[in-house]
Amino acid sequence: MRILGIDPGLQTTGFGVIDVQGQQLAYVASGTITTTHLPRGDLPARLKVLFDGIGQVRTQYAPDCAAVEIVFVNTNPQSTLLLGQARGACITALVAGELSVAEYTAVQMKQAVAGSGRAAKPQVQAMVQRLLRLPGLPGPDAADALGLAIAHAHAGRSLARLAQVTPSGRTTSSMYRAGRAR
Repeated sequence: MRILGIDPGLQTTGFGVIDVQGQQLAYVASGTITTTHLPRGDLPARLKVLFDGIGQVRTQYAPDCAAVEIVFVNTNPQSTLLLGQARGACITALVAGELSVAEYTAVQMKQAVAGSGRAAKPQVQAMVQRLLRLPGLPGPDAADALGLAIAHAHAGRSLARLAQVTPSGRTTSSMYRAGRAR
């Protein structure tokens, strides 16, 4: 399975592609898509660059699925809104290519990669380098994107094992009635 991880940002969006075969993770590619060459006030043009860039990455590397970081509210509401729009452009580019999209928080990604939800960026970079046997440290945005792909690889295995032990025919919606679990 090939997984594309996306760390969305309005100025810099990181991407990372890994292959997963059983327990083995293999690095394919990583990098960033930047909009810093455009005027800060030209939001539509910046969103188009992100949409087109993610589309190119999707076409070039042909992933089977994608993982995107969930954005939380920052101290500046305007920054949060802008980041949300960048995230929306990225997700739209992914689903336009018929990819399924999983979402993870930064804490979930850090927990999966570094073993601690409070890991600093350098710790994430070092663990991504180690897990993927890279010759050097990936940049911070690319490392976060690769970390999201790794988190999805781990979660995917767990979800598949869970599906094997869950009684067939039982869905989440059928487990709940009148607000309480059966």
